[in-house]
Amino acid sequence: MAGRADSTVLAGARVVLPTGTVENGRVIVEGTRITGAAAEGAPTVDLSGHWVVPGFVDMHNHGGGGASFTSGTVDEVLTGIRTHREHGTTTLAASMVTGEMDFLAHRAGVLSELVEQGDLAGIHFEGPFISPCRKGAHSEELLRDPDPAEVRKLMDAARGTAKMFTLATELPGGIDSVRLLAEHGIIAAIGHTDATYEQTVEAIDAGATVATHLFNAMPPLAHREPGPIAALLEDERITVELINDGTHLHPAALQLAYHHAGAHRVALITDAMDAAGFGDGLYQLGPLAVEVKDGVARLVEGNSIAGSTLTLDTAFHRAVTVDRIPVGDVVQSISVNPARLLGVYDRVGSLEPGKDADLVVLDADFGLKGVMRKGEWIKEPHIG
Repeated sequence: MAGRADSTVLAGARVVLPTGTVENGRVIVEGTRITGAAAEGAPTVDLSGHWVVPGFVDMHNHGGGGASFTSGTVDEVLTGIRTHREHGTTTLAASMVTGEMDFLAHRAGVLSELVEQGDLAGIHFEGPFISPCRKGAHSEELLRDPDPAEVRKLMDAARGTAKMFTLATELPGGIDSVRLLAEHGIIAAIGHTDATYEQTVEAIDAGATVATHLFNAMPPLAHREPGPIAALLEDERITVELINDGTHLHPAALQLAYHHAGAHRVALITDAMDAAGFGDGLYQLGPLAVEVKDGVARLVEGNSIAGSTLTLDTAFHRAVTVDRIPVGDVVQSISVNPARLLGVYDRVGSLEPGKDADLVVLDADFGLKGVMRKGEWIKEPHIG
């Protein structure tokens, strides 16, 4: 029966800790947190043959379960959050797509309440301050230059819950907006950009720290014009987002990013839209119509990829089994790094005493078996 146990010992699994993987390890849960010692008589769950890893943290997610974070009601947003929790994402930020400024400001107010009550880890504005040359699934007529005054308007509307803005930093106002965000401790992410290598370096020097879905919606790497990809991969100050769904990236591109940036600078994200965990069909992504067919989301007009239907349990499984990334490196990319970037690593992102009891149980083949959030089984593992 799902629910919260006052004290539980999860025993026998391979447990991925900040110090490495422990064979036949134990995780002790007391109430909502991980603790260092079990209460006398605490029940034990035998997880022999399984893995226990930290709950996944998604810093770029537009919705799921049929619900949009950009336009859904509060109840619909909560449905999307629950959908991703069932797939192991115990912490996530809500990403919005391009819209009218007043609409985005209003939505920021709605979502900020969910941040304040602990359902979301923050808000990510992906647009409207992006390049029409690399707009992807964003409405071109609603795009605008990153005027610092307008960036500030959305910051204020989010009431301290804005965590990240994706900007085409080569546009007028881009560098000043990066500086504004950096001064307020908000991530300036370079993405949906047509910047040159030199322009990207300038943005990094101004304070940008994240590459929004590296490789996607930016100029490709070329030998005489290396563009943003080379600048973002080479700079230790940048964490690169990767969408590991088998559609957005060729496995060789993912390998290139891991090899050149290292696991400590990769954040695996979903960039999920409404259809994640829900199925094929017709959807809306902001004002644009999207058709999802065979799990791939594309705009009805233009056929551009429109986010993903990915969940992070699938991204984890693919990273280990298809891409052959070591488990510890995947945990670094899917839990530790995004938790640090979102400013919540003191509470989540690793299995340590005192932190929230957010964890995922995987079988020997890295299939999802169980999910716990704050000591409560969202998906209880049925072993045996």
